[in-house]
Amino acid sequence: MASAFIMIKTVAGKSDDLLTDVRETEGITEAHIVAGRYDIIAEATGEGVYDVMQSVSTRVRDLDGVADTRTYICLE
Repeated sequence: MASAFIMIKTVAGKSDDLLTDVRETEGITEAHIVAGRYDIIAEATGEGVYDVMQSVSTRVRDLDGVADTRTYICLE
């Protein structure tokens, strides 16, 4: 099992609506609105690193209102 944190920058005014969509995305285990460079941080899991990178992060990136993402794979 692989896990990652996805940092999500949203279009202005979309964080609240987008949070619901992120939380409902397959592979996302948690998501929260945060203050700072990014607007939402989400934790994702998958069978392997490839699943997290290709499936989960791609699904999140394709959501309406997402301006930018950064995915950080957990190494532990």
